[in-house]
Amino acid sequence: NHFYAYISRMRCVKRWALMRNTEEENIQEHSHMVAVLAHALALIRTRVFGLPADANAVAVAALYHDATEILTGDMPTPIKYYNPEIRDAYRKVEAVASDKLLSMLPDELRADYEPIIKIEDETTKKLVKAADKLSAYIKCIEELKAGNTEFRQAAAQTAAAMDAMALPELDYFREHFLPSYSLTLDELE
Repeated sequence: NHFYAYISRMRCVKRWALMRNTEEENIQEHSHMVAVLAHALALIRTRVFGLPADANAVAVAALYHDATEILTGDMPTPIKYYNPEIRDAYRKVEAVASDKLLSMLPDELRADYEPIIKIEDETTKKLVKAADKLSAYIKCIEELKAGNTEFRQAAAQTAAAMDAMALPELDYFREHFLPSYSLTLDELE
């Protein structure tokens, strides 16, 4: 029953490994932010647009969305999506890693974690993916704000990916909340 010990190692897996970072980020920090953003997107979906979503379930799934990277590491997006063969092979590796993580749980808990680790609900999957992109874009904003132009192309590609999602809750967040991330602390007053 090593599941929770492995989960605690999320802090050891660095993100953006191929990029020069002004501030490093690990998948534990990233997953927390994705959970906050996914929760917000689910609430916007239900409260602003009247569409169904379980904000709490979405937040929990977001907390674990990169848990397989404890076993696989964080593969950079340009490599992961370089071509369909690599993308499909990586999905198979993620599926094996999901099964391995789930096998570390006692039988009594495994069924509760499976839909979280594998994100079976389609709405949850969409919202977590949108929050993941949003978190990446916020990282780009923060790096660019710090003068790190290495994130310029990643910011443009991530913005285009969010545009392509065509999710009203994501667009709402981007319009109403995203501009604040470009401000300094004093400007947030």
